[in-house]
Amino acid sequence: MLKKKKTILALSLIPQVLLIKFLSNYPDFIERYYSNGLYPIISKGFRFTLGWLPFSFGDFVYTAAIVYILRWFYKNRKRLRWDTKNWFIDVFAALAIIYGAFHLFWGMNYHRLPLHKSLKIKHDYTTEELVNVTEKLIEISNSLHFKITKNDTVKVDIPFSKSAIFSMTPKGYENLKTIFPHLEYHPKSLKRSLFSYPLTYMGFSGYLNPLTNEAQVDGLIPIYKFPTTSAHEVAHQLGYAAENEANFIGCLASINHDDIHFRYAGYTFGLRFCLNEIYRRDEALYEDIVETVNIGILKNYEEVREFWEAHQNPAEPLFKLFYGNFLKANKQSQGIQSYNYVVALLVNYFKLNKAAS
Repeated sequence: MLKKKKTILALSLIPQVLLIKFLSNYPDFIERYYSNGLYPIISKGFRFTLGWLPFSFGDFVYTAAIVYILRWFYKNRKRLRWDTKNWFIDVFAALAIIYGAFHLFWGMNYHRLPLHKSLKIKHDYTTEELVNVTEKLIEISNSLHFKITKNDTVKVDIPFSKSAIFSMTPKGYENLKTIFPHLEYHPKSLKRSLFSYPLTYMGFSGYLNPLTNEAQVDGLIPIYKFPTTSAHEVAHQLGYAAENEANFIGCLASINHDDIHFRYAGYTFGLRFCLNEIYRRDEALYEDIVETVNIGILKNYEEVREFWEAHQNPAEPLFKLFYGNFLKANKQSQGIQSYNYVVALLVNYFKLNKAAS
């Protein structure tokens, strides 16, 4: 009887894949009934259940799962030779459970309506529009920087602990929900990853655990990056799976925060993306524009760059390749480079909405 149930479960992977493929063609349906229907209930349920824990329950689950999988493969390595059929049935039965849970608890958000459509803003922009928005972001970023440091050559040191930033992050979303009511964030489930060291050397600053809905941040990244990284992971938690959309929402949540350090982190976060895009389009134009950015801001950018350079490892490109292919498989055609497509959302949003410092 158990063998029959395992077979049925293993075979269920096929209709699951076909169903997800079919539903992915109907983003309006997913947006209405999953992303704004079932998913918020699931997400809040997990956050109420696990958010109060001071540690990442999901990381413990991952650790236990890795140990169990390695132990299972070791114990069943010889069985593959004489019981191949049932060996594969066991493996695919497990994959069917993981695949189904992933899409039910969070993964269907990859197939929701693109954010620029739900916001009713354009998805393309001209270089002139990019430059105009970049110059406005420079003006605001320089102003915030000088208000904090009183010296345009000094980098900003955020005066909060990383735990305090976790507690403060929801305030940005509380303010942002006055503009976008569906971005209400309560209760909080934002934690430091127990895997911060391997996460750093893999080249990632955070992630959302799709099976426990806990937002995880790499505890080793520079404090300057904590406000926007935390806000980015919360955006994932609220159902925005696409990286460019999570970056955009995280940026908005930061710049709408009451605290000036959060606003500084948010504006300079968006500015960095815009500067990178100008460099990609016209290096000479970039050199002229970057001269107008306070040196202290550039020092914050340099601080982050040096951090990642100090933690590079030969396997990092493999992790990035794997994750990039994962994103492509979930309708982010640019793979890991889709992080940079936040520029289109920023340019078109700030064209329509006046930015304030």
